[in-house]
Amino acid sequence: MNQSSPTRATHPALVILALAMGAFAIGTTEFAAMSLVPFFARDLGLTEPEAGHAISAYALGVVVGAPVIAVLAAKLERRLLLIGLMAVFAVGNGISALASSYPLLLLCRFISGLPHGAYFGIAALVAASLVPGNKRTQSVAMVMSGLTVATIIGVPAANWLGQALGWRSGFAVVSGLAILTMALVALFAPHQPADADASPLRELSALRRPQVLLTLLTGAIGFGGLFCVYTYVASTMIEVTHVSEKFVPAVLAVFGVGMTAGNLFWAWMADRAQSRAAISALLFSAVSLALFSVMAGNVWTLSLVVLLIGFGGGLGTILQTRLMDVAGDAQALAAAAHHSAFNFANALGPWLGGMAISAGFGLTSTGWIGSGLALGGLAIFLVTLSLHRRETLHACAA
Repeated sequence: MNQSSPTRATHPALVILALAMGAFAIGTTEFAAMSLVPFFARDLGLTEPEAGHAISAYALGVVVGAPVIAVLAAKLERRLLLIGLMAVFAVGNGISALASSYPLLLLCRFISGLPHGAYFGIAALVAASLVPGNKRTQSVAMVMSGLTVATIIGVPAANWLGQALGWRSGFAVVSGLAILTMALVALFAPHQPADADASPLRELSALRRPQVLLTLLTGAIGFGGLFCVYTYVASTMIEVTHVSEKFVPAVLAVFGVGMTAGNLFWAWMADRAQSRAAISALLFSAVSLALFSVMAGNVWTLSLVVLLIGFGGGLGTILQTRLMDVAGDAQALAAAAHHSAFNFANALGPWLGGMAISAGFGLTSTGWIGSGLALGGLAIFLVTLSLHRRETLHACAA
């Protein structure tokens, strides 16, 4: 990786704030949509597994949009690109709030997902450029903290609004947050012209690197477990734990506390021992997700295990920084593709969980499936490290 000196911004904290606001908007819509599944399923006359397809539609939008936008926008100035991405995000969520049918809602969720990965990827590159190399993961984590704080404040608030004013209000609020992000980025983000040598073909070269592909696959599988459980937490609380719907936002906030703490902890650990941090996070997630299946019957034990599952969510920041290390000069595509992988997991987890529920295994079966996905991600990452060691040895021998 080309280690250039950090970009000097007049107010780096304000840059991080602006970028984190976009992460807050994205995190609110991504996770709040999952928590609103029971409500728009009821309103649109769907089963909950059917309604879960709206989550998958958003995730597939990310999977498609992140690499396509990163490649096509390789020569665009980063600040203007971030503003444009948030504009599309604002429109997609605004139309979601007005969708009159389920097919239209699916389309709107797909459109809303298109700018997600490219925004996070470019924001991560900007954040990393503001600090020395040994602080990159923590700087990226500060941007990502917008997403994790959304799981504490934005998601419970959207869920509460969904119950009080209807599920459409949650998407409308997110559209407003996106517009606010556009203003903040315009005010505070530094002008960072694209590399003069940047091109779509150079960005595509990232996909020829085995370390890039295997790191992406680690996230695509390993993170699926968190989404498998989280998508059906609200349904589990109502139908298995037998608590009132009014308690759902509180438990979602507990998840957010865990995710925020985990994001900062795993980033701190990764700046010291990146591979060890990734292995530890995947193992921690596998155990926590398995515990969900046996602890969902009581609201207190369920809240505890939801906290632990959230804590394991810091894996994403570790993998984001690893991609910067292994992508060479194809930084934009690798950074954005991370969120394609992340949201492939967002599609895979709910889909597998929905299949298990439809097959009669019950809502708590999502914990076992999630644990298996985390262990699958761990196995892939161990293969990645083994291959990396071999590549290093060959390079030294040459």
